[in-house]
Amino acid sequence: MRVLVAPDSFGGTMTARQAAEAVATGWRRQAPDDELVLRPLSDGGPGFLDVLNTAIGGEYVKVAIPDPLGRDTTGSVLRVGDDGYVESADATGLHLLTKAERDPKITTSYGVGLLIAAAVDTGAHRVVVGLGGSATNDGGAGMMAALGAVALDGAGAALPYGGAALVSCDRLAGVPALRGAELVIASDVDSPLTGLHGASSVFGPQKGATREDVLLLDAALARWAEVLVRDLPGCPPDLATAPGAGAAGGLGAALLALGARRESGIALVRDLIGLDAALDATDLVVTGEGSFDFQSLRGKVAAGVAAGAAERALPCLVMAGQVSVGRREAAAAGIEAAYSVADELGSAQAAIDAGASGLTRLAERVAREWSRR
Repeated sequence: MRVLVAPDSFGGTMTARQAAEAVATGWRRQAPDDELVLRPLSDGGPGFLDVLNTAIGGEYVKVAIPDPLGRDTTGSVLRVGDDGYVESADATGLHLLTKAERDPKITTSYGVGLLIAAAVDTGAHRVVVGLGGSATNDGGAGMMAALGAVALDGAGAALPYGGAALVSCDRLAGVPALRGAELVIASDVDSPLTGLHGASSVFGPQKGATREDVLLLDAALARWAEVLVRDLPGCPPDLATAPGAGAAGGLGAALLALGARRESGIALVRDLIGLDAALDATDLVVTGEGSFDFQSLRGKVAAGVAAGAAERALPCLVMAGQVSVGRREAAAAGIEAAYSVADELGSAQAAIDAGASGLTRLAERVAREWSRR
């Protein structure tokens, strides 16, 4: 049997490549004669650059940047031909903070701006920014400041970092320095910037926001959108409600305001790594991620892989750390069955503690059920 293994990363536990290797190890123990093809994936979130570099090569350019709390860290730009690829999670990732440090009122996307600037400095004609997994909710204000456009209050003072300060934003000073480079957003999050389905309401709580924080942050982003529309020529007038503006704590909005074109992250990666050719030559498809939940069905990796499998009438399986999608919803998305490491090991904490070994154990059991079926 030919088996295509194409997972996303598993949160802060495994990269997509490590997850694919863990599945392959378990599968081979049970079905050593099966032919396995590994295609690690990303929808633009954590692991985006690693997945692209594994598939299409390129050269890494290391960049000194601040993390979401302003501490020194290192990010990368991946140069491939005339393109520069940036992973926003390098600078804003939730994995960079402990649970106690999460506070979207003060975290900043400044490092993302430095990564984009570095990509432009290397001569990239097109900069593709993968969005996802962020600990920030500043609407990309930090990114804008790093590129040369600073948010000011009514007295003309630069606002402090973080989403909460934007409620006092009066104007934008300066022009983002992009030297004519084309910007592309790689993301499958279609949330608007503000409102009940916006960045603050949907993603704020997982970044440490209380209910009161969510209300403050939503009002701050609404004010930020007003300023961007007024002060940036060419900014979409419907910025606050534009699909994808709420991605990565509103980084999507700032990039759209700069004229970025939004593309499906999974579709972009699928095309670059040749996933369709791999799907054409397989009998069974296995994908996965840390948590297979309702968001997974809205254009993320599992949904994208399942769609490709369904086009070819191939069975598609999901292996995840946790599964909260029902069988009916999974089937409607083209997924034959979903398996949970947490169920295999007895609890979510056991799954986290086990890491790759837990996924390997689950894959061994799934192979026993599906190989040569």
